[in-house]
Amino acid sequence: MADRNAGLAALMQEADFSHKSLARAVVTAAAQSGENVTCDHTYVTRWLKGSIPRGNMPQFIADAIGRMVGRRLTIDDIGMGYAAVSAVQPELGLDFADRPESTAKTVADLWRADLADAETLVRALPDSAAWNAASLRWIVAPPDGELTRAGNRAVGAVDVDMVRSTADAFSMLDGKFGGGHARRALIQYLHTDVRPMLDGKYSDDVGRQLHSAVAEALLLAGWMSYDSGLHGIAQRYLIQALRMTQAAGDRLLGGSILSAMSHQATFLGRYQDAATLARAAYTGPGPALGPTMAAQFRAMEARALARLGDERGCDLALVEAELKLSQRTADSDPAYIAYFDEVELAAEIGHCFRDLGRSVEAAERGAGSIFGDGLNNRSDFFATMVQAEAYLNQGEIGHGFNIALSALQLGERLKSARCVHYVREFQGRVTDRMRRTADFRDFKDRAGSYRLWQDSP
Repeated sequence: MADRNAGLAALMQEADFSHKSLARAVVTAAAQSGENVTCDHTYVTRWLKGSIPRGNMPQFIADAIGRMVGRRLTIDDIGMGYAAVSAVQPELGLDFADRPESTAKTVADLWRADLADAETLVRALPDSAAWNAASLRWIVAPPDGELTRAGNRAVGAVDVDMVRSTADAFSMLDGKFGGGHARRALIQYLHTDVRPMLDGKYSDDVGRQLHSAVAEALLLAGWMSYDSGLHGIAQRYLIQALRMTQAAGDRLLGGSILSAMSHQATFLGRYQDAATLARAAYTGPGPALGPTMAAQFRAMEARALARLGDERGCDLALVEAELKLSQRTADSDPAYIAYFDEVELAAEIGHCFRDLGRSVEAAERGAGSIFGDGLNNRSDFFATMVQAEAYLNQGEIGHGFNIALSALQLGERLKSARCVHYVREFQGRVTDRMRRTADFRDFKDRAGSYRLWQDSP
């Protein structure tokens, strides 16, 4: 039997609702949202006993009570939050909503479902149509109206700074230890601390800053989920992050989110989608696009084109990426893209040349793609594995295996499904002839002690 819903009972008492009057108020709230529902006092009795209604009914209950108590309530406030996860729809989070308020509700539902490990969302396969629809809507949608809100909790610039600073801390952990290390902690923070801010009281200016900061945090949640191999929830976070940038009027951040979508699409083998998303990232911000961001977006396009075997298109994109990056200045781009520098671009070039079969160039250009600072362990792991593959493909197998061992050592601190994937790709490049050599036997004996090799049977 379900547990009694004490939270709902307390709110009904505060609002001075009887069973019958609440039922009538819920019908009215549903009608104001364009839905016709059936509800009477027996429904309310079941809710108080712990029953969770289907569909949008929990939100209608929250709306009805919220109007009486004079503040906005969520389904968590009325005791129907986590239990409502069972009724979540598989398409949740794939739409680019018409209104910012809808996006705030969607991300709250996503965070809740993620924390409850809702299988239909967290481990779903990405939907190519959703990528394409979201990017098109972002490019052509008119600006949103004012973001002024009249909620119960005052939100100011200090709150926005806390969101950004917290996300920065999680970003550092992500790069150093992999997305699987603190992903769940980030989602818990967003659900517990950030969700009430979105429902708070703030001016239009603070609202835009808040939506931009939350979009950055959602972008990080998307990256960490993608790095953890949770591609369905990652796609949903990125789509909702893109919608948040629309509300904030932040076209540059929107471009970065499209670039992240492109990166994920390439990883998943959706190469044409990846190229399209990278081009949307490049063209969408218009004249506001700075040289560093332009370089990063072109590099993402080059990654997709290399996988498609379009050598000329890849080379052209990389030439432009290098040209754009050479034009950067200290204040030409937002602070969040400052990570993309000559080292990062060298890593992207190494990936492209490896995928095009140009192993000598991959080794040469990739040589400058290692940070070695202990803060970018995952990036260094990827770049080192690409170097190892490049040497294998050149026939320098001893050197290649030694470099792979260096990568595996870096990977000891990383909790990342993508790192496991790179190891499996490397294993796939080891031919039968290579396996018969003493170099491989020695490598295999030593590699067996590393966690990522053990995780890649």
